[in-house]
Amino acid sequence: MKEREFAGQKVLITGAGGGLGRALVTLFKAGGASLVACDQSYDSLADMPVDERITFDLLDRAAVVKAAADIVAAGVPDIIVNNAGWTRAESMASLDTEKVVAEIDLNLTGVIAFTNLLLEGMVERGSGAVVFVSSVNALSHFGNPAYAAAKAGINAYARAVAVEYGRFGIRANAVCPGSIRTPAWDHRIQRDAGIPGKLQRLYPLQRIVEATEVAEAVAFLASARASGITGVALPVDAGLTAGSRPFIDDILG
Repeated sequence: MKEREFAGQKVLITGAGGGLGRALVTLFKAGGASLVACDQSYDSLADMPVDERITFDLLDRAAVVKAAADIVAAGVPDIIVNNAGWTRAESMASLDTEKVVAEIDLNLTGVIAFTNLLLEGMVERGSGAVVFVSSVNALSHFGNPAYAAAKAGINAYARAVAVEYGRFGIRANAVCPGSIRTPAWDHRIQRDAGIPGKLQRLYPLQRIVEATEVAEAVAFLASARASGITGVALPVDAGLTAGSRPFIDDILG
């Protein structure tokens, strides 16, 4: 990232209190941005070096509308980073209707509803960049079926914004991380302490990505350096979606 390349720009980050969210806040802050941090609870944002803190639940439609109105009233962001997301239904066997509704609503419907309200101001201004934190689950199946379907929808929505609003100076892209070592993995590692080693074997780089690496990709797509890039879904996945090294080793080797 260039020094102070986001100086004078307002950057909104959802899910700012999580592992990747904190890496995003740190990076954009170092770039000189004015930061609007959004999350479900104020406590998760209290210690963060940000300019505005907005709390709301993406599952609460009225709260989404109010949060968007408050944000716009204080000044339409130059950059929106839609990072908030969540999943627990890890396989088809664990998927029921309630979980389908909750995960689609949080990871897709809520994100689109919130973004649409902010895009109105970007269109009126004639500029803006939106980056969605999607997932490799949107590109291939690695479990979490409802979450994967939602993230595939996010990629499609990013393309829709790119195509329909490009004439208004708005760019929209998605970053598709593979596994990131954040607290979101804690419940799996508590179940099986050998999971980190098993994960490494699946990735061509023999490791999973760091939150800072994903944040760098987000910052690049949000920056003027990516001024000619819109409508893309960029994997940041240590090679996971490129192919299967275990298949080569175990079957062909």
